[in-house]
Amino acid sequence: MAMTKDNILQELITLSRELGQEHRQLAILGEGNTSALCEDGTFWVKASGSYLGSINELGFSRVFLDQTLEMLQMTTMSDTEVDTGLQKVLIDPSHRKPSVETFLHAVFLTDGGAKYVGHTHPTSVNSILCSKLGAEPFLHHIFPDEIVVCGRFPLIIPYVDPGLKLAKTVQKSIQHYKEQYGSLPKMVLMINHGLVALGQTPKEVLNITLMADKWAKIILGGYSLGGLSHLPEDQVNRIENRLDEQYRRAHLAKG
Repeated sequence: MAMTKDNILQELITLSRELGQEHRQLAILGEGNTSALCEDGTFWVKASGSYLGSINELGFSRVFLDQTLEMLQMTTMSDTEVDTGLQKVLIDPSHRKPSVETFLHAVFLTDGGAKYVGHTHPTSVNSILCSKLGAEPFLHHIFPDEIVVCGRFPLIIPYVDPGLKLAKTVQKSIQHYKEQYGSLPKMVLMINHGLVALGQTPKEVLNITLMADKWAKIILGGYSLGGLSHLPEDQVNRIENRLDEQYRRAHLAKG
């Protein structure tokens, strides 16, 4: 049976609160944003200024997907035009203004193939993405579960001004990723910015985010002890394609 927009919103609220638990250090204060695709050409996205850890129904806005994507076709838009545009894509004008990352979420929910999106700023992950090494430490795998949960290849995005410009950059990068790997990414690493988890379920988004956090902590620990021991490429490919790991991956995503 198809999920209603209200069911989807409740799932999104639960996911958002999980991501916003302060002890996890994934997002604090008003950081991060989440979204979920509805089946009627709309999607829910966090309203600007909402706090993930305590968000409720009033912290989300429902917007038109096609109208949001149309703005990506504009060559240039001023900050004022973007602000006005975000108000116009609202299904209900009484809803709060959606996050400036609404454009980014629209791309991930279409080109990125996701049904749920979680964008966070984990302290662990950003300790690496904000360093001189950038995303390089994430390009080599070091333990099986990060391959199973986060995928074989992360999508790497250089720092771009958040909002419309970032969404356009990501849209082009996803197309290049598909041409290169013949698949879609599960994990997106944005230099000097943060992490995005793309999932088919809220549980998959949470799993990817938590595993990326663990991965980053192990990277930091490995460097403190003299460097990382990377898995050989043949073993990485073996883990990625093992039938038992594919089975486990599918069931982990369901929760």
